Amino acid sequence: MPLASQETTVPVVVDEAKCIAEKGCTVCVEVCPLDVLRISDMSKKAYMAYDECWYCMPCEADCPTGAVTVNIPYLLK
Repeated sequence: MPLASQETTVPVVVDEAKCIAEKGCTVCVEVCPLDVLRISDMSKKAYMAYDECWYCMPCEADCPTGAVTVNIPYLLK
């Protein structure tokens, strides 16, 4: 398997310091129409499990703590 020649990023980034998934919050996971967000078994924080984002943004808009950011590509803005 070839290695990536440059660093890549995922569209949805979760600030673990703000994420309250360990307290039972699953809002971002529930509102994602593509079901690409998950709660980590290890960190108990939300993360993007699959890079299939539609940039629809309900995960960012509905997050009660503002922990979720959707990085919209320049060409879609």
